[in-house]
Amino acid sequence: MRITRLAWASVLLAVLIGLLIGCAVAQGPNRDSRTTVDRLPTEFERLAEVWELLEAEHIDGTNLDAQAISNGAIRGMLEALDDPYTAFFDSEQYKIATQDLKGFFEGIGAEVGLREGKITILAPMPESPAEKSGIRPGDVILRIQGESAEGISLMEAVSRIRGKKGTTVELLILHLDNAEPVTILVVRGVIPLTSVRFMMLDDNIGHLRLFNFAATTNDDLLKALDTFNESGGTGIVVDLRNNPGGLLSSVVDVGSQFIEDGLVLYQIDAQGKRTDWKVKSGGKAGDIPIVVLVNEFSASASEVFTGAMLDHRRATVVGVTTFGKGSVNNLWPLRDGSGVNFTIARWYTPNGTLIEGEGITPDIVMERAGEGESDVQLARAIEILQEQIAQGT
Repeated sequence: MRITRLAWASVLLAVLIGLLIGCAVAQGPNRDSRTTVDRLPTEFERLAEVWELLEAEHIDGTNLDAQAISNGAIRGMLEALDDPYTAFFDSEQYKIATQDLKGFFEGIGAEVGLREGKITILAPMPESPAEKSGIRPGDVILRIQGESAEGISLMEAVSRIRGKKGTTVELLILHLDNAEPVTILVVRGVIPLTSVRFMMLDDNIGHLRLFNFAATTNDDLLKALDTFNESGGTGIVVDLRNNPGGLLSSVVDVGSQFIEDGLVLYQIDAQGKRTDWKVKSGGKAGDIPIVVLVNEFSASASEVFTGAMLDHRRATVVGVTTFGKGSVNNLWPLRDGSGVNFTIARWYTPNGTLIEGEGITPDIVMERAGEGESDVQLARAIEILQEQIAQGT
């Protein structure tokens, strides 16, 4: 039976409508189940027109897969936004993409980002299958399971790489500063979200390594600060190198441990509304001398933290300009179990510096050491702390 143009528009665009109603779609209970095509621009009538032509004239018109074609229509909409963080997930991909909300996920244990349009490893997680397989920060992923990664979205790359523990994913990798790519086979595992590692160095200097900003990071930080105080610590190096970011609520909590008052950041959404994220009272490390270490793979929440430290003149920052990922991206569920991801807001430092596409420039610009060489950035951070402590500042 021939589907009329208006009837097909109702079928096809019911899947697409979630992209057009703004932030309310993600609120669950507020979602309008009575949405109709009347809310859509007239330009969308062409979708129904194309469907009708395909059904009538395409050589396989009697066997068209409406689900596959509507999925393609959604992907096309998102691609037209020119937003590098957009993605469409079918129901199975959506389940995989939301696994890390549970505190773990099944995959290889590597954070990825888009750098100059290429899928790039920001950091393999400690002791993860990715790290054990030789994957390193800065690696560019050229192919996933034999299929090109060129031009695909970040979230699509993540969904291809993740999978059930015990299964293997084949990646064609170009290591940083290497001329020829290599094929790496990684056996997926269950990846816990390790967040904090702390150790005391010489001269009572603490080395606080933050791997990400997760729901548990602030609690883990408080434990580290207890250890620091019990050990007679005098200064802390906050190491955010290769930290890809995480939860906004987490970086506000963590930043509030080091800053006494004011803003941690603010954001501007699609409607131009500004939201201020203020420092929470009761911080435990407001008077501890700190130096922050960053690199080109410090991203998102890491850049928020670093920008706040700079604007409040709370820390000296050492390293190189950060990644430049300062946007808020929501993963929105659709009614059929699939989902879409896109940008809804951008972050600014307390003094108004845009993070997205710009990154944060350190006080002291210092390139990383070569592989196998001593950590000159960490050594410089310790030296700065020793000078500050000796001067009583």
